[in-house]
Amino acid sequence: MSHKKSIFLETHNINNRAGGLGTFNYELIKGLSGLDFENYELTLNSSNPDILKEEFKDKFKYHKYTSLSRHPLFRIRKKYDLWHSVNQNIKVEPYHCNKYLLTVHDVNFVDEVSSDPNHRVNRLFNAKLEKSTAITYISEFAKAETHKHFKVPNVPEYVIYNGNPISTLLDTSKYVADVPVDKPFFYAIGDFIERKNYESIINMMKLIKDFNLIISGNNNKKYGEEIKKLIDDNGLTNQVFLTGKVSDEGKQFFMKNCTAFLFPSIREGFGLPPIEAMSFGKPTFLSDKTSLPEIGGNASKYWSNFDPEYMKTVLFDGLNDFENNKEQYETIYKQRAACFNWKTAASEYLDVYKTVLQ
Repeated sequence: MSHKKSIFLETHNINNRAGGLGTFNYELIKGLSGLDFENYELTLNSSNPDILKEEFKDKFKYHKYTSLSRHPLFRIRKKYDLWHSVNQNIKVEPYHCNKYLLTVHDVNFVDEVSSDPNHRVNRLFNAKLEKSTAITYISEFAKAETHKHFKVPNVPEYVIYNGNPISTLLDTSKYVADVPVDKPFFYAIGDFIERKNYESIINMMKLIKDFNLIISGNNNKKYGEEIKKLIDDNGLTNQVFLTGKVSDEGKQFFMKNCTAFLFPSIREGFGLPPIEAMSFGKPTFLSDKTSLPEIGGNASKYWSNFDPEYMKTVLFDGLNDFENNKEQYETIYKQRAACFNWKTAASEYLDVYKTVLQ
């Protein structure tokens, strides 16, 4: 019996399932759990391993994460054959490094924190690049940006798209929304951070009478306050509604019942919500920036600038088109969403593990 190769997945962000990274970690693990990896022993890192163990049983080994392990002296000493750093910002690194796989979601920190190569965030990322045996990216855009801003070592690189986070359709018939849904509405969801660019669709709403706009996401941040003020200042409080964070049931309710899904983000490493909306056969309107055209493909409509009149025109032309060919478009959207599958993604990661360990 040959020794099983050991792989450590640095997945401690899994607890924050409201954020993209938590979702990524969980869906990757869930995808892997459905695969056969007899010759490998996969260890998951989590501050609450019992929850994972309850769901995945003995399919994985589990390591209890503590924040101490972020300090060089208290790094995990066990020698794993492969360490998978599942995102580019992780502060937890191995004490001994055999082989190292880095997954890059985005390098937004260059624009949002500092572009100075000596800044701590860039130095930490460079250190990860330097010890990588292989690198995976979640989009061609993330790969291109990494190469634009950093000296990437000459190692194998792969682009592996995320899957659609909606794998189970929930019954939303009993869901009671705490914002008005009696009028047709557009929907948007995401974290309240500047790059989500919600002000563009709010400014567009000043020109639209017969629809509401509903935006979900944690809005008790500085940008959330700015958005609330923008809604107030423009007298849109009876037309634009913020739900705050929503449950999965709530999210599916709004996606299922909206007229269209709007996502004017100006920087995305990937962008999961448009895929979720397309899986309900909904017309999606995205900015044409960064990775979003890779996600929406030919199925979505795009805004190339954020002038309110122009945005409104693109929106209503697109909706008109949709109404005239509804069945055909719904099929196109659903097919597009189905291209993104976590089981496929997980098996591509497993192939990378095998290649790196050969």
